[in-house]
Amino acid sequence: MVHLKDRVDIVISALSGVTKGIYLLIAISLTLLAIISFYDVTLQMATLIHTRDMTQGILQVLHALLLTIIIVEILETVTAYFKTSRLQVTPILVAGITAMVRRMLTFGIVEHFDPVDIGMTLAAILVLTVATIYISRQERTDYYY
Repeated sequence: MVHLKDRVDIVISALSGVTKGIYLLIAISLTLLAIISFYDVTLQMATLIHTRDMTQGILQVLHALLLTIIIVEILETVTAYFKTSRLQVTPILVAGITAMVRRMLTFGIVEHFDPVDIGMTLAAILVLTVATIYISRQERTDYYY
């Protein structure tokens, strides 16, 4: 006769397996996206040689490169989960900072900008940076104790 505790353990184990399977699918998808994104960076750099508007070409390369970095940071979060069975927040915050910097680079060139948007984006960068520093210090403190 299977006790209730044993049944609960079986269900928890099954759910944990499903979660790890989903994380694995996400990791595979992010890896493919990172490769495709890096290929896009390579293509952007190749077209930079033949472009007439060098500023626009450089911005497009930076835009694609920063997108690749964001994807890799999110992939790092997933791989860290497999290593530690804990969700790491720092790579997510770094991806957020990178996304905000990427947005700052496109103000006025790719999209119309409003001074309030610039201020809010700078505020987001500041908040994410402070959070990253705080969490990094907290993680180091937890690591040593």
